[in-house]
Parts: sequence; structure tokens; C-alpha cells
Amino acid sequence: MGRVSDVTPVTQPPEPALRVAVVTGMTGAGRSTAANTLEDLGWYVVDNLPPRLVPTLCELGVRTGIAKIAVVVDVRSRKFFEQLPLMFSDLATKGFAPEILYVEASDEVIVRRQESVRRPHPLQGDGRLLDGIVSERRMLASVRAAADVVIDTTNLNVHQLRERVAHAYDGGDLDQLRLTVLSFGFKHGIPVDADLTIDVRFLPNPHWIPELRPHSGLDEPVSQYVLAQQGADVFLDHLEAMLVLMREGYLREGKRLATVAIGCTGGKHRSVAMAEEFARRMDRAGVATRVLHRDVGRE
Repeated sequence: MGRVSDVTPVTQPPEPALRVAVVTGMTGAGRSTAANTLEDLGWYVVDNLPPRLVPTLCELGVRTGIAKIAVVVDVRSRKFFEQLPLMFSDLATKGFAPEILYVEASDEVIVRRQESVRRPHPLQGDGRLLDGIVSERRMLASVRAAADVVIDTTNLNVHQLRERVAHAYDGGDLDQLRLTVLSFGFKHGIPVDADLTIDVRFLPNPHWIPELRPHSGLDEPVSQYVLAQQGADVFLDHLEAMLVLMREGYLREGKRLATVAIGCTGGKHRSVAMAEEFARRMDRAGVATRVLHRDVGRE
């Protein structure tokens, strides 16, 4: 997991007796959806538990045979939230290695979501909604830096968020890398939760070919056109070799989840075709891979 001194322990903890996930992040970014997804996957989920009680909960989980515990921790109780560094220290002392799942979204999207449900921000007090958002980002900065999984939900719907969480936490071999390949359009913004961002705008754009323009990279004519372009195959060869190399390093550092974002101008043609082909290659290389096309249909 991350290495921020005021959040994560300095010493390496012993092998955990159970999986522990801490679900946190910005208000309105999808914490509840993430927690509900984990519960559907068989995790024992507790919402808004004071951080100081989390180590005790984990010990109880071990004694009762619970294999996976997820705790939702946020700023609704500011005094309790400030106990977070001590919580991580206590967990390390007791032999638990928690994973942090952090969800976030842009200020504009959070404002829109909060206004749609007509709820104030827990930190805004007598100020504006945006004041509360700024305060929350500041409080959560070190936690975000230490997170194992960061999901930006700005351009995700509920179903896409559930898919991202399920891919990261639905079990499998904990000694293997789980990869998300995300296609996107630069004109819609760069994904802030990507571990690696790749630009494929060096390839000719099918948008300028009338018979291909209405289709996406999921359609065979567009896919064939993109993959047949000079440099496409070589580029994928190098990207695959780089990810295979990075996989070993990630696993040595304890990182089991990674996101590779592949972008073109609009996120409809080139990035989609290249993402699909890259995902197929990574599957063949033995990497559990899921593809998400963030911007298809937004044009």
C-alpha cells in the first residue's frame, strides 16, 4: 500500500489474518456504492465506525472466522476521523495490513450531486458547499496519497463504479496483479486515477473517414483500421513488454491493482481499439484484466 508516514506504519506488518479494506474518500464521490459492492462480494461491511474501534473489530473478525472486513471511514465525525493515523498504527501492531480504497470526483460534480439530493456538506458549516469540499480534500490528502486503489468517479456511472470495485476486490490470487485498461478522450479530461497514461493520438484518426466515423473502436471495421496502421503493433509490443516488467516490480512493492489509461482525442475510436487489443494481450500474458471505455457514447 502507499507509504505516507502519518497514515501508514513505518515497519512492515506481519502477514494479516484477514483482508481489511478501509473505504474512504470525498463526500458524494460514491463511498456508499463502493461499500455496497463490497458487501455484495461477501465482505463484512461496517459504515461510519470510529477509527479507534477498527482494530478491535478486526480481532473479533478473526475469532469469529470472518475472512474480509471493510470499514467506511469519512469526515462525518471530524473528531473521530482525526484518529485515523493511530488506527493504522494499531492495526499494524496487531498484524493487520489494511488496503485503502479511495473514491473522489471533481468539485463541480460533487456540488451537482450534493445539490441534487439537497444535502449540505458535513464540513461546510455556515459557509458554502464548496468551502466544505475544499476542507475535506485538505483533510484527506495524506489518506489519498497512501491509497492502494483510487477511483475517480467524475465520469463514471454507478454501474461502472461497481465494475471497478468488483474487479479490484472480488477475490482471486493476492500475489497476482489485477489490471484495469481504461480508454478515454483527452477532450473530456485525463483520468486522475490512472497509474500509467498512454497517448495514441499518433495514429491516424478514423473520425475523418466518413464510413468509420459513426462507429467506435468496438466495431470490427474501426478496430481493423486502427490496428493496421503503421506503428500500432510495435507500440503494443513495447507497451506489453513494459507492463510485464512493471508487474514484477509492482508485486515486489505490494501493489496488486493498477490502471492503464489509453487516450485519443474523443475516446471513441483509436483509444478503444488499442485498449481492447492491449487487454487481450495482457490476458494472454496471464494478467487478470478488465476493460472500461469511459467516453464511448459521449460524443
